[in-house]
Amino acid sequence: MAFVILDPCRQEKSAECLTVCPVDCIEEGTEQFYIDPDVCIDCGACKAVCPVEAIVEEYDLSPDQETYLEQAEEFFKNR
Repeated sequence: MAFVILDPCRQEKSAECLTVCPVDCIEEGTEQFYIDPDVCIDCGACKAVCPVEAIVEEYDLSPDQETYLEQAEEFFKNR
C-alpha cells in the first residue's frame, strides 16, 4: 500500500510532506506533489503534516479518486 495525494494539494502545495518523508518518495509535479507508490513505506508521516488533508491511504480511495493514484504512477513511470 501507499499514500496518495488528492486535489486539495493543487491549491496549497505547502510541501510539509517533502520535509518529513523518510524515504524521499514525494516529488513536485507542475500542478501538485506526487507520492511514488513503489517507494512509499506507508509510514503516514506525510499525512500527519498535510495542512489541507490531501493525503489518503491507497485503500481509502473512492472510485472517483482512483485517478490520483494513476496520475502518480504515470508521473513516476516516466522518471
